[in-house]
Amino acid sequence: MKAVEIRHLTKIIGDKTILDDVNLELEKGKIYGFHGRNGSGKTMLFRAISGLIKPTHGDVIVFGKKIGKDISFPESLGLIIENVGLWNQWTGFQNLKFLASIKNIISDEEIKSAIKRVGLDPEDKRPYKKYSLGMKQRIGIAQAIMEKPELIILDEPTNSLDTDGVKLVRNILLEEKERGATILIASHIKEDIDMLCDCKFKVDNGRVYREGSDIKDE
Repeated sequence: MKAVEIRHLTKIIGDKTILDDVNLELEKGKIYGFHGRNGSGKTMLFRAISGLIKPTHGDVIVFGKKIGKDISFPESLGLIIENVGLWNQWTGFQNLKFLASIKNIISDEEIKSAIKRVGLDPEDKRPYKKYSLGMKQRIGIAQAIMEKPELIILDEPTNSLDTDGVKLVRNILLEEKERGATILIASHIKEDIDMLCDCKFKVDNGRVYREGSDIKDE
């Protein structure tokens, strides 16, 4: 079974085509990288796969189930798209515990383990509003991986991280791949794409090209 199948996916907003007849087949247990200019369609593609937008035309199928027909959202998904929006008055642990209560499939110790895994202290009593940008990015990664999802989608996963944080997150993604997760990342950092990804795509004007196909970088 393919992890993700996209068939003739098109998204039109007003008179602008954001995604233009996208077709992809992504296998389970691999890391896929997407790069392109701002506004090229990367984030909209991730939103479509996550069930956050409804396509104008076409289908998105995740682990054999069609988004918008069989399911509203992928059933096992870890996600960061754009900024991670957590509750400012709560600690990192309190935020993740609340999110984990939605499915209620992991324990407090598993939440704390995910926080430790990204290099943070689960006992830190500072509220989220006092976190640095790098800490906010790390806790976002923790929420994306804490339930051991089958599909992980990360938009700019190393954004705002220092050198040690970048290395840590890259290692986590390789570990998640080893666990069997399918991972989609979009990054402006060439090393993220080159070092991590089994397959690379360029997104350009709403179309998606496998790297090496006939398209010129701008």
